[in-house]
Amino acid sequence: MRAIPLGSTDETITDYCLGTMTWGTQTPETDAHRQIDMALEAGIDLLDTAEMYPVNPVKPETVGGTEAVIGNWNAANAGRRGDYKLATKISGQNEGFVRPGQPITAATFAGALDGSLQRLQTDYIDIYQLHWPNRGSYMFRQNWTYAPQGDKAEILDNMREVLEAASVARKAGKIKHFALSNESAWGTAQWLRLAEEHGLPRVQTIQNEYSLMCRVYDTDMAELSFHEQVTLLAFSPLATGLLTGKYSGGVVPEGSRVSLSPELGGRKTPRALEVADVYVDVARKHGLDPVHMALAFTVQRPFSVSTIFGATTSAQLQHVIDGKDLVLSDEVMADLNETNRLYPMPY
Repeated sequence: MRAIPLGSTDETITDYCLGTMTWGTQTPETDAHRQIDMALEAGIDLLDTAEMYPVNPVKPETVGGTEAVIGNWNAANAGRRGDYKLATKISGQNEGFVRPGQPITAATFAGALDGSLQRLQTDYIDIYQLHWPNRGSYMFRQNWTYAPQGDKAEILDNMREVLEAASVARKAGKIKHFALSNESAWGTAQWLRLAEEHGLPRVQTIQNEYSLMCRVYDTDMAELSFHEQVTLLAFSPLATGLLTGKYSGGVVPEGSRVSLSPELGGRKTPRALEVADVYVDVARKHGLDPVHMALAFTVQRPFSVSTIFGATTSAQLQHVIDGKDLVLSDEVMADLNETNRLYPMPY
């Protein structure tokens, strides 16, 4: 595990990040608190959450529950808030679980931020992210039918408005860094340009899906990330568990994500299961654990990446920690790249 740049700042984050989206549903609070302790002890210094969590499924009555779990740890561990960096997200337009139908604006930005601060029981958030763009996104398998839309002038006006709200929040000490999630190269470039032109907070990180089975980021976003110093926070690096091998042969372990969300958000298809098994076979060929190999791959890219892994249980977290220092050989990387060429975009 390494310390990597937090965007263009002089701060660093670890290249492994503890994800929390099951805390409050699949993961009880006692185990979640144990996971924070374990992660900090292992040297992991980044924790990622969102106001809409927990998931599997998202429900209006559980929104904010994960932040509240983290907040209770903060309250019980006074003086340790500076031991780690905390990232959370404001939800965009959605079907009904957070501010139904409302886009991200200056007003919703300020209100959502205050709500997160209260639930998290902290005075500041290190990385405050827009969970998805108002104009829509090609992430979450929407790339197959994605159609760019919206009026450019209105989009840019909204971006500047939100950046101004972020500036107010930063000056008040409520956030340290502004960030994005589920964004495109064009969108990220506009946020960066507007920030530079108007002296507003710069995008420091972007949280997009990235794994052996989802390498869309390797093209335009990778180049932008590298040259503009925007660090990737990679979510679903295990392809929602497909890359662990636990679903091989149609097996559905009790309490697994498939048992709660059978289609894995559109990821679980016959072809995806086949391709996942090919990657598991690569790991076995080289005597590697599939989980350790998949995570190590994400942090060995030619651009800065912190990989967000979720652990439903502390036992799963320990398994990840056991492999956090793995460095893949050139031979393994070559096999993984060849597999990607043979099976691109499996879901």
